Amino acid sequence: MDISTPFEENQDQLSPNRNIAPLTAALDKEKRLVVGGCRLSKLAEDYGTPLYVIDELTVRASCREYRDSLIKYYPGDSLPLYASKANSSLLLSSLVASEGMGIDVVSEGELITALKGGIPNHKIVFHGNNKSKDELLLAYKNDVKIVLDNQFDIDQLKEIVEPDVKKARLILRFTPGIECHTHEYIKTGHIDSKFGFDPDALNDIFIQLKDIEWGELVGLHAHIGSQIFEVEPHRDLAEVMVKALQKGRELGHSLEILNVGGGLGIRYTSSDDPPSIAHWVEVISNAVVEACNKRSLKLPFLMCEPGRSIVGTSGLTLYRIGSRKEIPGLKTYVAIDGGMSDNPRPITYQSSYTAVLVDKPLAKTNEIVTIAGKHCESGDVLLNDFPLPICSSGDVLAVFSTGAYNSSMSSNYNRIPKPAAVIVLEKTSEVIQRRELPEDLLRNDILPDRFMENVR
Repeated sequence: MDISTPFEENQDQLSPNRNIAPLTAALDKEKRLVVGGCRLSKLAEDYGTPLYVIDELTVRASCREYRDSLIKYYPGDSLPLYASKANSSLLLSSLVASEGMGIDVVSEGELITALKGGIPNHKIVFHGNNKSKDELLLAYKNDVKIVLDNQFDIDQLKEIVEPDVKKARLILRFTPGIECHTHEYIKTGHIDSKFGFDPDALNDIFIQLKDIEWGELVGLHAHIGSQIFEVEPHRDLAEVMVKALQKGRELGHSLEILNVGGGLGIRYTSSDDPPSIAHWVEVISNAVVEACNKRSLKLPFLMCEPGRSIVGTSGLTLYRIGSRKEIPGLKTYVAIDGGMSDNPRPITYQSSYTAVLVDKPLAKTNEIVTIAGKHCESGDVLLNDFPLPICSSGDVLAVFSTGAYNSSMSSNYNRIPKPAAVIVLEKTSEVIQRRELPEDLLRNDILPDRFMENVR
């Protein structure tokens, strides 16, 4: 394994998602790893471990590549939206807002975070396949665009909206018959998905929503997968969506917006080879323009919803190594002070990562170890049969590309507190999420009075 790849000369400054480490990853004079000008072992000492670290420059570079590529390649109006399910926080909401991006949310919590983080209301899109009435009401009152995922959404909105006050602005989601998962690409008439209307139902839905008093259908949305390394599926997606756009306009809807979703992959290991952000944007932009020109249609307002490719590469997680167990002739386990509660992706998706010891990242990898988490679960393994230098208790391990779907999917399994998160920039670090304390885990527990006699 080439461990120099994450932080040396191979960094592609124009395409953050094609790197393994953040753009600012470098070595100091003592050959120790630094990010954002901050020595990682010092961050572990100052803030404790496990610790999520976000590199601000990398997030901003990703946002700008989406924004600037859309301006360059798409001749109509456009807006990239940050898919906040990847990592939702006040800081990230504020950061992407400062770069001119919008955001998509899927819950009341994500919506409140976006609003309080400074995202303009008109740049927020609210998703979800089972939105509650309270969530819909919050989105409606805040003039957020609401994605119609099913008939249930339509029926609830009819009861909520006050047409004399204002109409709801609606985007219709449908399954496009295209499914893409990294190296697998399938086109079918129907995709088994819990999201969106069946494509055969579109005509009926367009008719149902025509001339409604409580809302206005302003756009279409479709999404074809996650961690995608291919661009061809998005050419097909554009054709399918523009065809639906034409049908909707013929049936009387303005349909100003075309939201093509997200899903662009990032590099977790040296074998991963995702297209650059700019290339992905170029392909989808050209495909939408071509499909519209073919039908003599006015170009729609183009939206996309990147999440992982905005924050994934910007993040890394620091752990401190603890116990060691050697099984002669079989395996050596090295345990860290975190695991599946702060990164559930390996046990859930069998995800692979790249990692180094932060104070000796260039040392010879002279043993194969399995990095195990501290949870009471045999499957709590972060890295299986992984090459590392000889390591000792107290050494700090950095696992790269953890900015997306780590913090947002974290849990308190075994009643382990969630890690702190810091953002780094120009040799400074700031806490953006406090570390939970063990006593914090009791804040929602209630002990009935009849059990109080057992309390110590």
